Amino acid sequence: MRKLLVEGGNPLKGTVRISGAKNSVLKLMAASLLGTGKFEIGDVPAIKDVYTMIGVLESLGVKAKLIDSKLTLEVGELTGVTPTDLVQEMRASIQVMGPLLARLGWVRITKPGGCAIGDRPIDLHLKNLRKLGADIQEEHGFITARAKRLVGCEIVLDFPSVGATENIMMAATLAEGTTVIHNAAREPEIVDAQNFLNQMGAKIFGAGSNSITIHGVDSLGNTNYRVIPDRIEAGSFLIAGAITQGKLTVENVIPQHLVHLIDKLKENGFELEVAANSITITGRNKFYPANILTLPYPGFATDLQPQYLTLTCLAQGSSLIRETVYSRRFGHVEELRRMGANIEVDGNAALVRGVKELSGTSVRASDLRAGAALVIAGLAANGQSEITGVEHIERGYEKLVDKLQAVGGRIRWEEWTSHFLKENEK
Repeated sequence: MRKLLVEGGNPLKGTVRISGAKNSVLKLMAASLLGTGKFEIGDVPAIKDVYTMIGVLESLGVKAKLIDSKLTLEVGELTGVTPTDLVQEMRASIQVMGPLLARLGWVRITKPGGCAIGDRPIDLHLKNLRKLGADIQEEHGFITARAKRLVGCEIVLDFPSVGATENIMMAATLAEGTTVIHNAAREPEIVDAQNFLNQMGAKIFGAGSNSITIHGVDSLGNTNYRVIPDRIEAGSFLIAGAITQGKLTVENVIPQHLVHLIDKLKENGFELEVAANSITITGRNKFYPANILTLPYPGFATDLQPQYLTLTCLAQGSSLIRETVYSRRFGHVEELRRMGANIEVDGNAALVRGVKELSGTSVRASDLRAGAALVIAGLAANGQSEITGVEHIERGYEKLVDKLQAVGGRIRWEEWTSHFLKENEK
């Protein structure tokens, strides 16, 4: 087992290159199942979730190899039975359902797992795949779907779910006729999936708006592609630079994907320089509070809420953080309180009263973004912090320790064994 040791109080200074987007590449990997031949996807982060998805694809018959950020996939004959253990590790595994159903006419998948950040039902996926003509049965924790060929139709999503939008969009590429998804999610990762699929031969229009049109085709081929930068990783580093009073540049970014965060950081009083593919933030000793409300894109990203809440812990005044996307996204709050933060949670709202300093202590990450928030808190705290639960962090941040060390962060890995395990070894 490993933990992170973080010594606070050192400003982050320099430049960090942002990796390819986790939340995009996982969906592109699933989309490759719709085609045949050799795919090359560039700027792929070497993170746990990517390796989990590689395992899922390999179990389905895909040959996969990740070397130096280039992912090679060879897609030929496939099976429709997904591996239970891997699917239960990662929620994004559900994204193989639409492609397999469309290409093979059937799929059997277990209900997916992932971070415990609140209810994330797959009802929207199943409900709308049924509208496309799928016969779906649920029993004993498994989902079996069948369709000779899906048929396009008009779909109105009850909520602009990213996962449901992508799964339906991918399934509809090989459907008979035209599908229109209304109230579609608008995230940049959906635009990336549309571009990838269109290069394979799909006919999709409108991604990035709330209405996406898919004209079904008979088959898809292969393509070479470069994934977009990870806006959540970029935002996490900008917040880390701000809270440590450093001067940090993140490069390989698309600033338009971070407009809401940039505006909030300016409201806090930080200086930001925005270029074509980089953003520089200059921290300061004293900064203002600000309120946020998480919303689907282009609103404030729920995946940046834990990190931004951590920043407001040291603001001069009170901030109100309202979470509308996930019901259990305040899992990091109790750990921040252990570090001296003054936070009151009432339902989906957290009132954060700024304190003069945070103190290093032992904390545990409960999910991916909570883990990033605790690393950020440790970098700003007085003294040393020990962070366990780091397996969550490794799911989504490539070479986080190396990147932080390169810009002055005092952070390192340490092996450890729990007291419980030691007692059971005797």
